[in-house]
Amino acid sequence: MTPVRPSLRLEKSLLAAGRVTVIGVDEVGRGAIAGPVAVGAAAVTIDVRRVPQGLADSKLLSQARREALVPVVTRWARTAVGMASAQVVDEQGIVAALGLAGSRAIGTLVQDGVSLDGAVVVLDGSFDWLTRALPAEHRPLDVQVRVKADRDCASVAAASVVAKVARDDLMIAAHDEAPHYAWASNKGYGSTAHYDAIRAVGPHELHRKTWLHAATSVALDGFAELDAVDG
Repeated sequence: MTPVRPSLRLEKSLLAAGRVTVIGVDEVGRGAIAGPVAVGAAAVTIDVRRVPQGLADSKLLSQARREALVPVVTRWARTAVGMASAQVVDEQGIVAALGLAGSRAIGTLVQDGVSLDGAVVVLDGSFDWLTRALPAEHRPLDVQVRVKADRDCASVAAASVVAKVARDDLMIAAHDEAPHYAWASNKGYGSTAHYDAIRAVGPHELHRKTWLHAATSVALDGFAELDAVDG
């Protein structure tokens, strides 16, 4: 199946209405049981060119295609990726972790010279988890949520690609230290091999311990087996 090709229709309409910069934002790793959540950001301005060939929502692309797109995307837009660790997910919850990762991505764009004056964020989804996590110096920043923006909007699709590749690279590197979890293939999501390894050797520091399902039958921190906890 050919991936849906995103367009610049929304970005160009926002820029034509007077916005100076449109920042597409998307998250990766929300549903994993190990590893960080990652949030990508891709900023485009009025001189934005046509959509890079082959760009699509990262979930619809092969690993090889995503990796090939990263240098293309980073020339086409100003990009950044922020992350929040499994420990943050455990201690503060997924919404706070997403906000922290997103604020870090926006902060990196600012450090790289992207002005937030006249900027608007297009955030994939139906819930704004970003605004309240932004530091005071980055407010007010207009954040507009849009369902399936990662499929339809080129800036958001670009953000999804850079975030996915950055997070995958981290999990592949972690695989070398702990190959029994099969992170090189599952990237921290709950595959059968992943759960089998947790049962056999216990959790790693990269695991979101509050997210491990009772099916793993793992005792954590000296306590009895987990009650059912869904992520």
